[in-house]
Amino acid sequence: MESSLRQTGFHDLGGPVPDEVKAYILIQTAVNVAQVARDIRELDGIEAADDVSGPYDVIVRANAGSMDSLGRLVVAKIQTIEGVTRTLTCPVVTL
Repeated sequence: MESSLRQTGFHDLGGPVPDEVKAYILIQTAVNVAQVARDIRELDGIEAADDVSGPYDVIVRANAGSMDSLGRLVVAKIQTIEGVTRTLTCPVVTL
């Protein structure tokens, strides 16, 4: 395992691999922030979607089975909702 990690440039941090990936997704919208948040709340894997003030309009807490699943949730589901103009995904890490 160690040699394959060296070949890819990754390091083994030890510990178990998590069963799910948690992330915060920061979203900018064009208009109708409340409707965007409501639409996002309906998606599978979404824990919460809250309207906020600041540079982002909605902050989402999401769970997925893998990083790939999280990416699909963001690209195929969240980014296709009318009014979403930009997303920034911040996976939760345990140090």
